[in-house]
Amino acid sequence: MEIEELKSKIEAVLFITSKAMHPSEIAQILNTEEEAVENALLDLVFDYSSRQGALEIDDEDGYIIQVKAQYMDIVEKLCPVELSPAVLKTLTVIALKEPIRQTALKELRSNAYEHIAILLEQGLISKNKDKNGRSFNIRTTKKFQEYFKLKGDIKALVKRLDATQDLKDL
Repeated sequence: MEIEELKSKIEAVLFITSKAMHPSEIAQILNTEEEAVENALLDLVFDYSSRQGALEIDDEDGYIIQVKAQYMDIVEKLCPVELSPAVLKTLTVIALKEPIRQTALKELRSNAYEHIAILLEQGLISKNKDKNGRSFNIRTTKKFQEYFKLKGDIKALVKRLDATQDLKDL
């Protein structure tokens, strides 16, 4: 696997995770050598730090993508409910894949149960037993659409976005 492809895959892992990840965990997920992951991570950290964007890769206790401190005021204006970046990522997954089974969400987001509780408390999602009664279906609520000033169906919005830009750029 070439370095740029590996960096892109690592970036995807870091974006979707809700916790800092160690190179060994990333290597296992990507089924590649830990040394290759470590080298790609160093390149990726350098890429993020050199482009002077709003995101950074924090490597204090593992690696995770986060908003730089100087831009948190913007995040707070958009999300005054005070949702952590990890909870916002979980909400993003719910919005893009709704309705999503709670068990499927748990596979994608390791802290899903904790995040679901927070999002339910804020009224941004709802959950109902699925037809077999073993899991819950989760979807966003009208409050979610109002809060993020979305009009219409989320699926239609995603299709419009997908038609105008690559979703990887979001």
